[in-house]
Amino acid sequence: MRIIAGDLKGRKLISPKDDKVRPTSDKVKEAIFSMIADTYYDEVVIDLFAGTGNLGIEAISRGAKRCYFGDRSRESLVLIKENITKCNVQDQSVIIAGDYEMILKRISEKAQIIFLDPPYKDGLMIGCIELIDQLDLLKEDGYIIAEHSLTENLPEQIGHFEKIKEKKYGKIVVSIYG
Repeated sequence: MRIIAGDLKGRKLISPKDDKVRPTSDKVKEAIFSMIADTYYDEVVIDLFAGTGNLGIEAISRGAKRCYFGDRSRESLVLIKENITKCNVQDQSVIIAGDYEMILKRISEKAQIIFLDPPYKDGLMIGCIELIDQLDLLKEDGYIIAEHSLTENLPEQIGHFEKIKEKKYGKIVVSIYG
């Protein structure tokens, strides 16, 4: 697992020791950042269910102003902090521990990009996107990047957000809402 582009290009991130945390593969990460181009430059991003912090650190490397990293797993929170420190992006990073509802309610500014990669079997995606809508956390021209399993079919519309694009990568699907 490494940073693909930007100021931190080539930096290796610390990976989880077991399979409880499922980091986004470099192939899928590269595809995600190609789809959203530079819409996050000098903007706030949120990496929810952050795992290792992989997506948020990639966004910072490519020019995001700040990233909120959220997760409830103690192991993930340690990994996120270690990777943020390893990449020396502490000043651009805010780590919030808790479940997704508590995390989202603690964020007080709108984001341009929100990455969502919840545990596949927990069925959290729709409720999470609905809460983002209720809390008005996404900028008008922003995107929600939802990474989910091929077996989870997300609707064309969730709250005020419409599915703009969907791409399949093996057993993983990336749905973009805006």
